[in-house]
Amino acid sequence: MSLKFYNTLTREKEDFSPIDSKEVRMYTCGPTVYNYPHIGNYRAYIFADILKRVLVYEGFNVKHIMNLTDIDDKTILNSQKEGKTLKEFTEFYTQEFFKDIKSLNILNPTKFTKATDYIDQMVSIIKKLMENGLAYKSADNSIYFDIKKFKNYGKLSHLVLENQKENASGRIKTDEYEKDNVQDFALWKAWDKKDGDVFWETEIGKGRPGWHIECSAMSMTNLGEQIDIHTGGVDNIFPHHENEIAQSEGATGKEFVKYWMHNEWVLVDQKKMAKSFNNFYTLKDITDRKIDPIAYRFWLLMANYRTRVNFVWEALEGSEIALKRLYKLYMELGKDIGEISTKYQQKFKEYLEDDLDTPRALSLLWDVIKDENLSPADKKATILDFDKVLGLGFENLKEEKIPKEIIKLAEEREEVRKNKDFKKSDELRDKINSLGYEIKDSSDGYKINKI
Repeated sequence: MSLKFYNTLTREKEDFSPIDSKEVRMYTCGPTVYNYPHIGNYRAYIFADILKRVLVYEGFNVKHIMNLTDIDDKTILNSQKEGKTLKEFTEFYTQEFFKDIKSLNILNPTKFTKATDYIDQMVSIIKKLMENGLAYKSADNSIYFDIKKFKNYGKLSHLVLENQKENASGRIKTDEYEKDNVQDFALWKAWDKKDGDVFWETEIGKGRPGWHIECSAMSMTNLGEQIDIHTGGVDNIFPHHENEIAQSEGATGKEFVKYWMHNEWVLVDQKKMAKSFNNFYTLKDITDRKIDPIAYRFWLLMANYRTRVNFVWEALEGSEIALKRLYKLYMELGKDIGEISTKYQQKFKEYLEDDLDTPRALSLLWDVIKDENLSPADKKATILDFDKVLGLGFENLKEEKIPKEIIKLAEEREEVRKNKDFKKSDELRDKINSLGYEIKDSSDGYKINKI
């Protein structure tokens, strides 16, 4: 079976074939660093991480770029509210983001790119769009993209411009807007006093970029004019990704992205999780409850990335219990690492090759552990192989050190068992259990485990 991915552009699953057989060029829309991302945002980065891991697992070299939006309406407004420079403000949230993705076992991209490092490249693209008759300067010296001049506008989001005539006759300067706001969008925003000291003096005027042009510049500079895969959440389809297509293809005349891939929302009470709705949770909310962020990753992998999921604490807590059980069973396999089971590896690949079917791929972990025909060492090797994609941290598990108090109680219990004082033995077992440990007896003696 070959790799198949669902392409938002065609609304179909397609065989994956990169533009250059030697390298997959992949771009992920990263965070706007004005606050802590909520856990719904992190679904996009976990999805992109799984996708990249699958590509590497399948033998591809992947060049992966993720942007950091450090200049837009929200970063300027919020930095001013806190009385900080834009760089000082955005750097703090950038570092917090790095800590979060590490805790979720998300691999770093080949390169993180900051929008403020690509102003010259943005200016160059905007000039090209003006030369091509697709952009124009307004009375206030801002520059807008003329969507009516780009014949394929709407091809990603399946908007029909003819149905949007009333809205399409105007301009919109804000970075983010809804589908019913189909208007010419800002490529370059002329400076006004609200921007304070955030501006660049350029050959197209004094001002700053619009949000959409930033990703086109960072993507094309680092990956070329045509890329294989662009990822993001479904909320990015319009307007952000639609506008990326228009400005990138309008500048180069070439197809910008071959495969557009989008993950679905994380809901709360069946509503989209969003800061604007004030119904969101951050990773800190998870860790404050003493839950490992990897349990959230595990919970997300139980659903296909294109399925909406409804977040409730009980579900996350259940996922953590299941993950801890997997860890425990894995640790009980011993220290030896044998050979990867080709039978299970083939199944694992088949599931992932079918548009990243992580629910079925996860189910194989349990099948491997339960298979009595596999040696413990081979089970361990197979699980470690799967985890190259799943990223659940099996390779980092270490034998937990048993406290001296527990060891002493276990030795005392073993002694009374030998003397057939089973009442006392049971009392000691109960005491050990109350302290968070359990004893498993066997013909070879006993084993202590953390509950």
